[in-house]
Amino acid sequence: MKNKLRIIIVCIVAFACITPVAVSAATKKSPSPSPSPMASPAPKTKPSPSPKTTSSPAGNTTTDPAKARAIPFHGMISAADQRAKTFTIAGKEKSRVFKITDKTVITKAGNPATMRDVVANEEARGSYWKVVDGSLEAKTVKLGPKTDAEKAADEKAKARKKEKESTSEANAMPSASPSASAKP
Repeated sequence: MKNKLRIIIVCIVAFACITPVAVSAATKKSPSPSPSPMASPAPKTKPSPSPKTTSSPAGNTTTDPAKARAIPFHGMISAADQRAKTFTIAGKEKSRVFKITDKTVITKAGNPATMRDVVANEEARGSYWKVVDGSLEAKTVKLGPKTDAEKAADEKAKARKKEKESTSEANAMPSASPSASAKP
């Protein structure tokens, strides 16, 4: 009778220990099964450049703001094409060509601007998305030097960051130091 009771208890404990592991494994996505050698290959189709898909979790290759984070840029405009609605920023290693779309927000000195205001030899900064086809779509474009309001906001952000770092360093230090009179 004792042996049966022990076996039942061991089974219950084992079941209690295994259940969370089995539940977490069931919720994880398993890789798709490999195709059988007898299966015929699907016809190859050219993927449409849908802006709401991402090619990899590490790369920002989408224009859907809910799924990706915009990448910042800064530099001098080396060329602007009014017809194609593009502008080029020359870099140290290579140039980048940004496309202006209907979604792009362009400002100059804090005021709304248009594609006509985007000219060569002007400072530009902002953010962009890398689209699936490899092109760079501008999200925001700020033309000209920083305004006083932007400079003040940057200083305020730097002060907040510095304050946050100093409080985290103070919290990281131990509050009590070991006593010199304590003997091991």
